[in-house]
Amino acid sequence: MAYDELSTLITELQSSLQKKQLPAATALLSRAKRALLQLNALIPTPSTAPQLISLAREVLELGAITSLRQEDYASFTRYYQQLQPFYDTERHLQATHSVQQLNLNTSQRSKITGLYLLFLLSIGNNTDFHTVLEGLVVEASLKGHRVEDDPYIKYPVELERSLMEGSYDKVWRETKSERVPSEDFGIFSSVLVGTIRSEIADCSEKAYPSLPISNAKNLLFLDSEGAVVEFAQARGWILRDGRIYFPQAEAAQTEQAEKGASGSIIENAVGYARELETIV
Repeated sequence: MAYDELSTLITELQSSLQKKQLPAATALLSRAKRALLQLNALIPTPSTAPQLISLAREVLELGAITSLRQEDYASFTRYYQQLQPFYDTERHLQATHSVQQLNLNTSQRSKITGLYLLFLLSIGNNTDFHTVLEGLVVEASLKGHRVEDDPYIKYPVELERSLMEGSYDKVWRETKSERVPSEDFGIFSSVLVGTIRSEIADCSEKAYPSLPISNAKNLLFLDSEGAVVEFAQARGWILRDGRIYFPQAEAAQTEQAEKGASGSIIENAVGYARELETIV
């Protein structure tokens, strides 16, 4: 298959994704990957033509986006890993000024990397999150930049900082705000909010004997008191007289010790309850 035919497939694939036609995008993606296999371009080598490297990278990036929109996170991870040697090769070619045939303006590296960081954050993989981030920090510093200069990277970095501080309200606000870099980043919003909700629920059980259902609605970022009841029942909490009663701690001494660790987070969150009431 000639380069122009592969370029046509990429254009059709981009169009299908813009129209949210995922089945069509999946079929086109399979054809494009078969073409790359025939051209021996699924892995870049020193003999791979720069133009072909660019086309192959575009196919894999579109594959990553397609997988993400299908919520196939295992496939998205594989695409991210496949892309790394292409990004390394293009950076090398750019550094050596051999970029005449590279279509670097089409690269979605920042977006794909930001999405991967957000994915790691959503599953609680802090080790890999910081490993990837440290590499980005080094690369940016060599260019005299900061990673926060890139909005696609800044978004997951700031969310991670808020999570580490226990500022769950900030995370919730960011997932709902116009500062979300693109629609694809919103895919992880429900996952992140679910993680936050579970963290707050765990801390609440340790920090308080009970809470009003009305406060719990805002505290847990739920849309209604009915949703609170459903969530509480799933957690095995006791509902009585408009309040949620948490299971008793195994020992008062243990409860007191744990309250010091978790209480500050919950105290901050409860303080936001009334303010959030106008939003939720």
